[in-house]
Amino acid sequence: MPIIDVKNLSKSFKIYKKEPGLSGALKSLFSRKYEDKMAVNDVSFTIEEGELIGFIGPNGAGKTTTLKMLSGLLYPSSGSVSVLDQTPFDRKKDFLKQISLVMGQKNQLWWDLPAMDTFLLNKEIYEISDTDFKERVEELSELLDVKEIMHVQVRKLSLGQRMKCELMAALLHRPKILFLDEPTIGLDVVVQEKLRDFIKDYNLKYKATILLTSHYMRDVKHLCKRVVVINYGEIIYDGDLDRLMTEYAKKNDRDVDDVIRRFFQHKQKKV
Repeated sequence: MPIIDVKNLSKSFKIYKKEPGLSGALKSLFSRKYEDKMAVNDVSFTIEEGELIGFIGPNGAGKTTTLKMLSGLLYPSSGSVSVLDQTPFDRKKDFLKQISLVMGQKNQLWWDLPAMDTFLLNKEIYEISDTDFKERVEELSELLDVKEIMHVQVRKLSLGQRMKCELMAALLHRPKILFLDEPTIGLDVVVQEKLRDFIKDYNLKYKATILLTSHYMRDVKHLCKRVVVINYGEIIYDGDLDRLMTEYAKKNDRDVDDVIRRFFQHKQKKV
């Protein structure tokens, strides 16, 4: 039975439609017009326990919106989602204890406090025992090489150091499912490689199910055998990464956008 089961999932947002000119600006003060923007459109896929899958697509394709629905932060407009046999947006305590969402451009660490203070807060939130907390802090800090910086104010850390601590905070409760949204964005090549190795090792050691979004081809190629490709809110490919790369990637491609653009152009030609 799939650990994640998504059926005909859609999400639309109402966005303000501004009329041109000064008259349009004045009208909007009294009567605003809105239009529906479809962010995710009739998406379906399943993920088995222990899979590490790349969820890729261009900017604005619907990746982050989908992850937010899978983690329960957003309520879908239509369709159904089952994660760990639960409905994510019910936000039940048992569900939240088994998942984690890490967003490369969002922080859960307190800016003016050491990362350890956030770890201690998460210990109470997730009801981690003293023994487990001590063991996990020791293990994760060694694996991520953050022992020397856990007691330093977060604002004094480099971007790479902060991201390592973000990952550590997200993994202290040892989630069964990990949603990673651009975890290596903005990091230098060395730190990217270390984080990739850590994610791969964590997946193998704990059989964690991981759904990863990234614009870096190295992340996807190093970590994922299967990819789900989304564009304009719709899934256009779900299958083996090697086949996609063989058919559509070029030698110098570093960005997922290039491969997806080529793949999408090919599909349009066939239609």
